[in-house]
Amino acid sequence: MARFCYNNGKIQITPSDACLLHCVADYMEMTEDASSFPSLIKLTEVYLLGIPCWPWSEIMSALRQCQDFLPSAISSGILDRIVDSVVGRITTAGVGDATPSGSSPESSAFRFSCDTRSSISTRSGIHRAWWFEDLALLNTDMVQQVIASMVLQKVDNVMISRFLFYYLKCGAHGSPSEKRKATETAIDLLHSLDRSCVSCKGLFNILRVASSLRLSKSCHGRLENMIGSQIDQATLDSLLIPAPIGIGSLYDVSLVLRFLKSFLANVGQASMTRVKRVGCLIDSYLAEVAPDPSLEPSKFAALITILPDAARDSHDAIYRAVDLFLEVHGELSEEERMKICCAINHDKLSSESCMHLAGNPKFPSRTAVQALISQQSKLKSLLQNTDSAPPKDSKHKKNRFDNNKLDCSTDNEKLSAQLHEMQWRVTELEKICKKMQTQMAEVMKNTISNPSGSRSLPMLCSRLIP
Repeated sequence: MARFCYNNGKIQITPSDACLLHCVADYMEMTEDASSFPSLIKLTEVYLLGIPCWPWSEIMSALRQCQDFLPSAISSGILDRIVDSVVGRITTAGVGDATPSGSSPESSAFRFSCDTRSSISTRSGIHRAWWFEDLALLNTDMVQQVIASMVLQKVDNVMISRFLFYYLKCGAHGSPSEKRKATETAIDLLHSLDRSCVSCKGLFNILRVASSLRLSKSCHGRLENMIGSQIDQATLDSLLIPAPIGIGSLYDVSLVLRFLKSFLANVGQASMTRVKRVGCLIDSYLAEVAPDPSLEPSKFAALITILPDAARDSHDAIYRAVDLFLEVHGELSEEERMKICCAINHDKLSSESCMHLAGNPKFPSRTAVQALISQQSKLKSLLQNTDSAPPKDSKHKKNRFDNNKLDCSTDNEKLSAQLHEMQWRVTELEKICKKMQTQMAEVMKNTISNPSGSRSLPMLCSRLIP
């Protein structure tokens, strides 16, 4: 600037000082009207028209200069020019390429550094594009400017999200305030991307460190919403998040419930496959949290009931989790146990689980009766279907008799064998029914002798035993 003033407005502008001169000239309002010298603002603007031809290293140098004069760089419009050039160079060279092969000629030193970094990335198993490390050197405000421009220009959201995760990893050794600002900025930018392009694992990694950064409530809510919207991509290990200090329970069940609420709010009616995937995940989660003696019964019941019934084809896993929970929480009242057991759909229990539940002393007697009613109903339906079902292939065999005139005695023997087999199946099913009725009678006998469980049994028992 001094050289310009004391040399009659003559100065040699280079990429290394063009942005700096422009910002200072804009701040000092060095227009043609302000002095007899040529306008420094106009000189720098003319020079900056050649930004698309600058080497990548000089573009990045100019971008770093703008960090120190960000308000002036924004107001003068120079930042938009440089950012557009950066984004254009990235998209032209290939967003996910290892080296900027499609960009304008670069210095040999820069190409060597890109090749070296690419080989290091490959050896370490980390997939990062050639521009990751250069942009990671920028401060948070400048990263926000560049990424916001990339989003507007519809750059591949997968690569943007990968860069943001990489950027947070690179800034892991900053001060707490810097970490908090970088994390909140990254969360806001990730929230603007297509959810399917953001790694669920990466979001959980942010969540683990976010608890110590004291993020704003709104920012933490956006992070939880992003995780919840794709909780079907999570793993069991990801959900096993320790509870905050002072909660008492081992795992943060309330957080998982918030994830599930976000998922149900975002998932469409046509995404039943995703819902069932979440159902399997939560069944595994229930098995892990059930042995926790400090887990509140209301939260355990909420975990079971929060998903729609269609999320599970079988309730055997729920039964096992409830059985384990009741074993650990033996002090629960009859009413508390009943609230938890009501979440079990007996029609979706296997025969083995129903029989086990009927003789399980940890479950309320009313639940045992309901399980036997459900099982007996299944058996009766099966018997009716067996009795009314026509012999297998009988129609086909009749056509064979008419068309091919086969030997009648041979076919009659086959039909007779099939009928004998069906009669044997009916006999076996009747034996199972009698066995269940005997067990039901024993349950009634024990319940009648126990006044605490006899209030609702008579009507149910009368439906079971003729």
